[in-house]
Amino acid sequence: MDIFDLVVIGKVVLENEVVIAEIGVKNEKITAISRDIGVLKGNKTLDFGQSYVFPGMIDVHVHCFSNPNEGFIPTSSSAAVGGITSFMDMPYDLPNPISNVAQFNKKVHQLEQEALVDICLWGTISKTGGTDQIIPLAEAGAIAFKMSTFETDEYRFPRIPDPEILKAMELIKETGLRAAFHSENDEIIVDLIDQYQKSGKVYPRAHMETRPPVTETSAVLKLMEFAYWTGVKLHIVHVSHPRTIDLINLFKSQGVQVTSETCFPYLLLDVNDLDHFGPKAKMNPPLRYPEDSDGLWKHLQAGNIELISSDHAPWGPEKKDIGKDNIFLAASGLPGLEIIAPLMFDSAVAKGNLTPLQFAKLMSQHPAEVFQIPGKGKIAVGYDADFAVIDPDATWIIDETKFRSHSKLSPFHGKKIQGKVVHTIVRGTSVYDGTDLTVKPGFGKFIAGSAAKKSLVGSE
Repeated sequence: MDIFDLVVIGKVVLENEVVIAEIGVKNEKITAISRDIGVLKGNKTLDFGQSYVFPGMIDVHVHCFSNPNEGFIPTSSSAAVGGITSFMDMPYDLPNPISNVAQFNKKVHQLEQEALVDICLWGTISKTGGTDQIIPLAEAGAIAFKMSTFETDEYRFPRIPDPEILKAMELIKETGLRAAFHSENDEIIVDLIDQYQKSGKVYPRAHMETRPPVTETSAVLKLMEFAYWTGVKLHIVHVSHPRTIDLINLFKSQGVQVTSETCFPYLLLDVNDLDHFGPKAKMNPPLRYPEDSDGLWKHLQAGNIELISSDHAPWGPEKKDIGKDNIFLAASGLPGLEIIAPLMFDSAVAKGNLTPLQFAKLMSQHPAEVFQIPGKGKIAVGYDADFAVIDPDATWIIDETKFRSHSKLSPFHGKKIQGKVVHTIVRGTSVYDGTDLTVKPGFGKFIAGSAAKKSLVGSE
């Protein structure tokens, strides 16, 4: 009889059923699943009783280096504590974005020294003249390409002009990877903010009022039409309004390969929270009306949104507090990597809004499928032994002061949650035991994208 490196027992969430089962792990992979308990023998056994053993969660939208105070160690520590076994790090690093192979390879090297969980890396392009780096970045292992129709910073986070977007889409199509976009209409937003500032309308809700839904939907429409003509696989990040999903469904029916994500704050907060919390709840796109949040939930339940992300943006008080008297001065974004899985479990599974199977697809399977992440996203033989164990009966209080992230500011501070991450396992190794991190930086691995040339991955 085989002796496994590890046997995991619990309420296992498979692709199409939830069963009390045991999982045999050998050489970092799932090699057996038994519905009979006590059949598999391991050098180590972890019995989680009635807790759910989910496939490891995957967060496709994380910003490790937009704030250089953060980086891989705090972020991947947050991931491990939150049941996130893999994440995709965005390319808008400060001071230099990941828009060329030299920067990409440097980041891979740092990742391999510092990561506690497995990480994929996004690539991007410079504002103009950068499309020649797309094929080399794909071959170096970029998981996908992120661009924006809104400009945060001309160098680090630029608005890409339409001719460059079309060129980029044609090249990205050749790689088989996905072109993703921050989709907001820059011209309308800049004009509205200018009007509001001149009128002294700088209260928190002004952030939403200067980014009305049309600024999202009009940008998404343009991108989907470009994708129709170029044939690229398109992904729309952080959808904040249900009409955007209505339009995505329309283009899907016309054969456009377009997927979408929403972020947990759009489901769990609304513009009244922006009024209440001010800069702490400021993100782009902004929080919307309660009925818009309800509409996103309906789309989620209908299967119209592929996945949920955190858009983890770890700003500290030095970037948030300056917006207390003028919301436009505050940095946009919230920390979320450590709390997205329990928050969504509480609001979705514990409250009966989604089944555990639906939750696993949104948080694990679909992210892996949309971005072609090999061996991740499912509990199945041959897949990586990545597990997020959630005790559905445990209740706890979110405490922002205990976040592993540099950012210790959250509108969810003090919220009581039902469902707690009690163990996180990456490739058969416990990285979090419910209390402490149990691996050192460097345990996590770089996951290369599907267009990578193996000879280039990790090379200088």
